[in-house]
Amino acid sequence: MGVGPWQGPWPAGPALSPYDESLLTDGDRRNVVDKYRYWRHEAIVRDLDTRRHDFHVAVENWGHDFNIGSVIRTANAFNAKAFHIVGKRRWNRRGAMVTDRYQHEYHHPGVQDLVDWASTAPAGEGARGIPIIGIDNLPGSLPIETYDLPRHCILLFGQEGPGLSPEARAASAAILDIAQFGSTRSINAGAAGAIAMHSWVRRHVFDQPAGS
Repeated sequence: MGVGPWQGPWPAGPALSPYDESLLTDGDRRNVVDKYRYWRHEAIVRDLDTRRHDFHVAVENWGHDFNIGSVIRTANAFNAKAFHIVGKRRWNRRGAMVTDRYQHEYHHPGVQDLVDWASTAPAGEGARGIPIIGIDNLPGSLPIETYDLPRHCILLFGQEGPGLSPEARAASAAILDIAQFGSTRSINAGAAGAIAMHSWVRRHVFDQPAGS
């Protein structure tokens, strides 16, 4: 995976700005898209910051769930505004495959801390306060396929098995489920995260009038 040392004349002057000279010399083995080959880490983050989407991702971390890393990796793929870890500060980063380094991470000791943060979070055009949208297949939950996801929101996921905690359910403005048609009670938390984030992208990136 990756590319070898830079071939041909090196970038010079201002053109060298985003590039890392050690990567130009030794090659770039990181899991990044071609646009960011040989770029310095901080240059990649700065460029991503210019076009991050307006949704956040939050994951409850009470049991050091391996699936958290998968959700965070997907948050990077969809360029979420930031990701939030609720509960234990330490989380299993293996599944993230280093993608968490390119995102902004927040830690909240408990659900109420996340609620307090969300109540003052920027919501565009000078507004403050964004809703928390829980993702879980619970009695009374609404189908994500037809729900109009708000542009500014936090998508909140529980850990594998127990799902959203009672506190997270109470804090959610809405709880959405993902349609299933087989015998299993639930799908993997990482898969649920990917579906939910893609639903937001379809609504706010692709389902837009021309010129908007």
